[in-house]
Amino acid sequence: MRKFKKRSFQELILENKRQLLNDKEALEKIEDRLVQKHLDKAE
Repeated sequence: MRKFKKRSFQELILENKRQLLNDKEALEKIEDRLVQKHLDKAE
């Protein structure tokens, strides 16, 4: 197991965001979920 420096929460968020932006499929799923949530609230 490799040892890595403890990262701040902010760094983890930025890394996660970068990975998501590269993963269009995951991005679309999240978008669909957000749209559905808004539609549910509107009813």
